[in-house]
Amino acid sequence: MPVEKVLVVGGGITGSVLCLALAQRGAEAELVELSPQWFGVGHGITLQGNALKALRSVGVLERVLARAVPFDIMRLRRADGELITELPTPHTGGPELPSTAGALRTDLQNALCDAVYAHGVRVRLGLSVERLDQSSDHVDVTFTDGSTGRYDLVVGADGINSRMRAHLGIGTRPHPVGMSIFRVVADRPAEMDCAEVYYGGPRYKAGYSPISPDQCYAYLLDENLDASLVGPRAPLGLLRERGTGYGGTWGKILASLPDDTTVDYRWIEAILVDEAWHRGRTVVIGDAAHACPPLIAQGAAMCAEDAVLLAELVTGDEPVEQALEHFMARRLPRVRMVLENSLQLAAWEIAPGTPGADPAGIMSRTLNSLTVAA
Repeated sequence: MPVEKVLVVGGGITGSVLCLALAQRGAEAELVELSPQWFGVGHGITLQGNALKALRSVGVLERVLARAVPFDIMRLRRADGELITELPTPHTGGPELPSTAGALRTDLQNALCDAVYAHGVRVRLGLSVERLDQSSDHVDVTFTDGSTGRYDLVVGADGINSRMRAHLGIGTRPHPVGMSIFRVVADRPAEMDCAEVYYGGPRYKAGYSPISPDQCYAYLLDENLDASLVGPRAPLGLLRERGTGYGGTWGKILASLPDDTTVDYRWIEAILVDEAWHRGRTVVIGDAAHACPPLIAQGAAMCAEDAVLLAELVTGDEPVEQALEHFMARRLPRVRMVLENSLQLAAWEIAPGTPGADPAGIMSRTLNSLTVAA
């Protein structure tokens, strides 16, 4: 029997897309989000074609692309800005969609939030799950505010630091990859028309992507600095210091940042739950089950694909447990390939000059393999 009432825990990309996909199929979705305010983090995001395909399937792509910047190539440059090569990017969402789009994460999340409300999904903010009690045909949930509910299925879409994993008895935890990232949103230079990456400088690499008609997202991949720096308000002076040595448009962006620029700094972590993601009528998906370094820009795509496929399977004719097994069988090989290749890229960044290193090759092979439907 298809599920009729689903609790979705976590209101990010994964949870929002899942609520929309369930509502489209006639299921009642209820969303709880731990944050008392529901919005996206303000830095940029790269959406590959397969992410755009998932957004199209839940009806928000047109709004996202109204502000985003689509492009079909990326450029590799040396640290001084000299062009190394220009690479076409595979159309992982099909030939009719852009291969890539740069977007402001807030624009994407606002589009998803508005669509979730428009579909009549019940959204409750500022709470999460305190306890799960499963039976053969339902899950009873006690929330952190003391309220309760009964559902046919409970989905943990609460990110890389998921609390739902523990509720399911999954002990896998994220681990540092060995590199960190500085992120800023800046004015978009007139010459910027696609994503570009700078190699060979004093850090692992630098890059940027256009994300709106007048804004861009710029980043610097570095070694792991003091953990006390991690957060949304890292010192701009530190980014300027660490970014010294990069020229071209990246250097221009860095020099132009006003003193009140918000700098987000994070250690990059990864996780893959290599056992079943489900227990009875509960399951974790998206970054709660798998999260990779952002080196192939497939994080959002893997999460959105999870959500669309899960909604399709659990609203079909199979029993819930069988649908979850089929979901796992289809998703695990795909996300494992993306994660392992992303980790390989990170290892090559950390140890430049590794014999046999082929970053462009592994990125191309990964994206080409993703042109096959999820």
